[in-house]
Amino acid sequence: MANQEYDLLVIGAGAAGSTAASTAAEAGKRVALLERDKIGGTCLNYGCDPTKTMIYIADLLYKVRHAERFGLRIREASFDWNSVLSWVQQAQKRVRGGTSEEAAASLAQKGIEVMIGEAVFLSPHELSIAGKALSASQIIIATGDENIVPTIDGLNDVGYITNVQAVSLPTLPRRLAILGGGAIGMEFAQLFHRFGAEVTVLEHGTALLDKEDRELADTLCTLLSNEGLRLETNVELRRVQRDPEGKCLTICCNKREEEELVVDEILLAIGRKPSLSSLQLEKAGVKTSKKGIVVDATLRTSQRHIWAAGDVTGALQFTHVAYEQGKLAVQNAFAHAPQPFDDHVIPWVTYTNPALGHVGKTEEQLRQDDVEYRVGRMFLKDVERAVAEGKTEGLVKLLVDQQGTILGGHILAEGAGDLLAPIILAMQAGIPVEKLAATIMPYPNMVEGVRWAADKV
Repeated sequence: MANQEYDLLVIGAGAAGSTAASTAAEAGKRVALLERDKIGGTCLNYGCDPTKTMIYIADLLYKVRHAERFGLRIREASFDWNSVLSWVQQAQKRVRGGTSEEAAASLAQKGIEVMIGEAVFLSPHELSIAGKALSASQIIIATGDENIVPTIDGLNDVGYITNVQAVSLPTLPRRLAILGGGAIGMEFAQLFHRFGAEVTVLEHGTALLDKEDRELADTLCTLLSNEGLRLETNVELRRVQRDPEGKCLTICCNKREEEELVVDEILLAIGRKPSLSSLQLEKAGVKTSKKGIVVDATLRTSQRHIWAAGDVTGALQFTHVAYEQGKLAVQNAFAHAPQPFDDHVIPWVTYTNPALGHVGKTEEQLRQDDVEYRVGRMFLKDVERAVAEGKTEGLVKLLVDQQGTILGGHILAEGAGDLLAPIILAMQAGIPVEKLAATIMPYPNMVEGVRWAADKV
């Protein structure tokens, strides 16, 4: 094979890889972007973008069906599933900039050569893809992550779906079991329930949404249970087998008696792991751990010219983190003094309704670390805009040290991700809570809840 040489090879065209390739091309580097599936990676094709579109539509449906309390008499609120999927696919195309092929053509116009196929290392500087041999002075690995499939008796025989299939199901399941009670599982649970499915969430651990502040997470779980979802923790899934009525799960919940749960479909959402198996990293001399590719603070791997960005490092698995890491990895690859990735303020959101926004430490983490802190809470029932719109279930919670530094911010509210913005900025810029409490917010708006939570610290 003839060897094609580049300044930079980027493996993976998701958030980290696409950003890295674009940043390098803008700097005048000769770049090749290698992708085995579709431009946009998991987030655009099977994750963030389609699920949030579906969540929005499901929320509209729910609000119309519960509009009577506002004096609205809407006779029928129905939906056409194929039309829902059509809108989701249109949204994906607009975000991507067309089909995957059209997006690749657009990248080519920017000086990025896109190659579709499975990339495999031949040596530290060489890879092969689709019968071609490539080499580069710098390489960025941004292959993302994939679903963890648990070892459960009968599961593979009976079959299951993951987020990949869940965002484009040809028909809706009438009964759905979701394995895993993290953010992905809980988002899908409410989404499918609002489209009419009978949903059961089965979590092996002791708590749902275990990375969240417990006060807000427990409040959210109560709201979801009241909405009609079955939520179970301490679940032992003993086996799965076919049943004349569907797929039968034999489970034991919270040490109660064994029971059989029959559903039409099983959705896996127990976690994700870096997607590395096909790369043959041993030929490149790149070290890995159980979490993913081992990198230093600057995102450099065990090979000085190879970098890793995004979910493949096994750290913070968020699109916004992948984007920033992709950009930094390129800058560091061609810099004399590579800079560390700043991860001290990383927000995230669980997009249920109400949504659960998170930045910084939880109260449980501060207690575990023996950190002294103060708490400011503003319940939405006391926020005028929330009262006007009937969105009074939730709160804003700030955790602050003795000097007024904000250590964590947590919001349970519709639009929690947007409401987090002033807290994120305050934490990033080192603005003390007293300044936030003295900042005038427009009335009447939900963001006043952030100010008044700061005022209550």
